[in-house]
Amino acid sequence: MSDIRLETEALVVDIAPQGGLLWRVLAKMDGREVPLLRQPPEGEERDPLHAASFPLVPFGNRVRGNRFSFEGRDHELEPNMSWDRHYLHGDGWTRHWEVVERRADLVRLRLGAHRAPGTPYVYEAEQSIRVEGHMLETSLSLTNRGAEALPYGLGWHPYFPLTPGTLLRAAATDCWDEDSQWLPTVRKPVSGDMVFSTAAPLPRRWVNTLFEGWNGGAVIDWAESGLHLEIDADPLFGRYLIFVSDPAFDPGYTYDFFCFEPMSHSADAHHHADGGGLKRLAPGESLAGRVRMRWGR
Repeated sequence: MSDIRLETEALVVDIAPQGGLLWRVLAKMDGREVPLLRQPPEGEERDPLHAASFPLVPFGNRVRGNRFSFEGRDHELEPNMSWDRHYLHGDGWTRHWEVVERRADLVRLRLGAHRAPGTPYVYEAEQSIRVEGHMLETSLSLTNRGAEALPYGLGWHPYFPLTPGTLLRAAATDCWDEDSQWLPTVRKPVSGDMVFSTAAPLPRRWVNTLFEGWNGGAVIDWAESGLHLEIDADPLFGRYLIFVSDPAFDPGYTYDFFCFEPMSHSADAHHHADGGGLKRLAPGESLAGRVRMRWGR
C-alpha cells in the first residue's frame, strides 16, 4: 500500500501503514518544504530504521537477558533483529497496520489482536495521526487481549535533524549509565553535557541514555533554518531517551540526526522493583497516550 499524505498550509506528513510509520514530516516555510523530522531516503522501501518515526508497542527498548518474571511466572523473549541479541522495541514497528479511518486531517491505524512473535504478549493497538495548522498530534493505545496480566508500555521513536546549530531543551532530574549491551546500569542526577534544563547542544559522541523525571515538555531549535519545534507529551510519558550514534558504530553517520523518544517507562523496566513505569494490564485493560508537536519560527 502506498503512503498516505496529510497536509495543511504549514505541514506535510506521509504515513506508511507497513510499520505504522511516520515516514516523512515537513514544515512548509517560505515556499520551501523543510524537514521537521529526519528526511528519509527516496524510493519504495519503507525500512522503519530510515523513517521519521515509528511506534513502540507493547513496550520499547530492551529487557536484560531476554527474560523477566511477573506475578510468579517466568517469561522469555526471542531476539527480533539479526543485529541485536535482544528483543527490541516490541513488534509494532515491523508489522502492517490496517487503515480504519481516513479524513483530510486524520488517519487512524489499527494493529489487530495478535501474539507478538517470540513473546508472551497478546494485544491489539491503535494509533491516530492528526494535523491542524502547524501542529502534528500522534495518539497511541493498546489493549491486552491475552489471558493473563502483563506489564505494558508505550513510546515513540522519532528521528530529528542534527545540525551544528541544533539546541534541545527538555528538563529531567536523572539519567542512566549504560553497559556494553546498551542496557542501563546506574541512575544518577543529570550533569555535564546531559543537562537540558536550558537549551543546549547535543553531544557529538555516542549517547544512548534514558532520562527520568520529565514533565512532557521539550523544545528543539535549528539555528540554520530558524525552525522552532515544541513537544508536548501526556503525563504518561514521564521519561525520554536520547540517541546520538557514532561513526565507529554506524559507518557513514555524520552526526546528521538524533533521536528524542518519549517513553512511558524506563529501559529494562521489567527488572525494576517498582515496574519502571510499565503498567499492569489485566485482560481487556488498555493504555493510551498522546504527543503533540507544533512548529514555529
